[in-house]
Parts: sequence; structure tokens; C-alpha cells
Amino acid sequence: MKKIFITGGGGYVGSVLVPFLLNQNYKVSVLDLMIYGEDKLNPHKNLKIYKGDIRDTNLLKKILPGHDQIIHLACISNDPSFELNPDLGKSINLDSFDPIVDIAKKSKLKKFIFASSSSVYGLKKEKNVTENVTLEPLTDYSKYKALCEDILFNSSTDNFCTTVIRPATVCGYAPRQRLDVVVNILTNLAYHKREITVFGGKQLRPNIHIKDMARAYLMLLETDISNLNKEVFNAGYENHTVNDIAKMVKEVIGEDVILKIEKTDDNRSYHISSKKIRDKLGFVNKYSIEDAIYDLKVAFDKKILKDTLSNENYFNIKKMLNIKLI
Repeated sequence: MKKIFITGGGGYVGSVLVPFLLNQNYKVSVLDLMIYGEDKLNPHKNLKIYKGDIRDTNLLKKILPGHDQIIHLACISNDPSFELNPDLGKSINLDSFDPIVDIAKKSKLKKFIFASSSSVYGLKKEKNVTENVTLEPLTDYSKYKALCEDILFNSSTDNFCTTVIRPATVCGYAPRQRLDVVVNILTNLAYHKREITVFGGKQLRPNIHIKDMARAYLMLLETDISNLNKEVFNAGYENHTVNDIAKMVKEVIGEDVILKIEKTDDNRSYHISSKKIRDKLGFVNKYSIEDAIYDLKVAFDKKILKDTLSNENYFNIKKMLNIKLI
């Protein structure tokens, strides 16, 4: 039975990925500060949870040995959260990375999978933003993701496989829910306020269903090292305009939902091509953006998610402001 180590496993993606891997008969260890609560991962005989900080090198040296592979999810995620405390963002997202890679390598882990971001491309005019396109990160968050990619690949050897995945924006329901990303934001407002305001609307946004994100990580875990070492993969579903996403939300949530369009000076579009992960690894998405909206609707209907317009646990910035993490 393979043993997988996941940093940030108590977060949005981790709260879906961890139980998914357990169901696939993996042993999973999670290192996470658990700032969004310790109830996001159910107890399991093959799950170990370490409540701790990825910057704690002594802890890493103690708990990393004995694992086969690592998925590094932990970070201060997205630009607004990062900008609240740039020093903290640098400390967690960049400064901690080299020590983690070094300890993983010395602990004889076979594979290091790094969750980068499609934001490393910046704004591109190319129709197909492939993994070979020049990186032009626009913010410290995305710049540090790009720098970490370089650090990781410089550590690669025949016995230490390094792989980078650049996900689109993840959407859909999770035990550790986020409601501060575009599909989830619009769905939450449509369901609870019956009204969506779209600023501009022609901007492109790439998204991926959270269940497909978990499937992508599983594929990376199970793919032979010869096809992964020093490889980069985009992972998205489709590039939709914000207008199109809003229309999908209205169709799923209800025809009574009002769509309002307002002008904006921010017409930045982001888009990526996910052709490589399909062609090289055979990864094909199973879930649509509409599926993500529907899953959220079910969670709202069943009152699994409560106080969704104000609960800080669904909004990274609100939580970061409250806990004063240093």
C-alpha cells in the first residue's frame, strides 16, 4: 500500500482529495494548520493527521520519511489573501519550499508533485496557452509559484521525480468549502440573493471541477516516473466567459435569478490549454461546471453549508484577517 504525504490536506482541494485517495486504497498523511477546523477530514484507519506548520523543518524531518510520494498543496492561496500579509505569503509560499523539497529528497521519497497555478502565465493573447508559453506572473503569489517550479526542477534526479501541475480555478462543493472563487461566488449569490451582478462579463476564466482535480492528482500519483520527471501539466476543463458562467448558474439555480451586467475597467482574461495532460497521460474531465453548480445547490438545499454570505470559514480573506496568522 503506497503512502502519500499531503501538505495542506485540510484545505479546499485536500478535503476532497484525501478521502478520494483513501477510497483508492492509499495510506495518507496530512500536514495542515487546520485553521478552517479539524472536522473536515473524517477519521480513517489509513489516515494520519499532523496539525502543524510546513515551515517547521524539525517536524518535517520527523514525519516525512517512510512515505513514497508527496503532494504539496499548502500555501496562502490566491492574490487577495496573499496581499493581506506579503511577508507571511513569502514565508509560507516561497521560503518554506526549498527546505520541504530538500527534506523530501533526503527522505528518499520517489515523487514530488507541486500544485502551482495557471496564474503563472499572466495575461496572454495566444489562443492556446500551453505549458511551453513564457511565464509572465503579475503578482507576488504567482511569481513565487513560478520560482518554486524552478527550485523543484533543479532538485530533480532519476530517483527523485519532480512534477508540476498548474490548475485552473477549482470549483464545486467540498467539506472545507470556499465561496470566494468565481463559480462558487456566483452560485452562492444566485441561490441566496436570487441576483448576480457581473462586472464586464466577457473576461475568460478557466475552471476545473474539484472532483476532477482530485482525479488529476491520482493520475499523477499512478503514472510512471518516466512520463512525469520535470514535466508540467495544465489542468482545466473549459475556458468560459464570466457571462457564460453566470448563465449556467441561472439555469441550474432558477429562472427567477436576476442577472445584472455592469461596466468595469478590469477586462483581464485568463485561459489555458489542457491538451497536454489529455494527450500524454490520457486525463479527460468527467465533471462539468454545471455539475459544480449543482453540487453546491444540493449542499445549500440540505443546509450542509450555513450562513454562506457571512461565515468567515468560506472566505480566505475574512479568516486570515481574524486569526492573524504570522
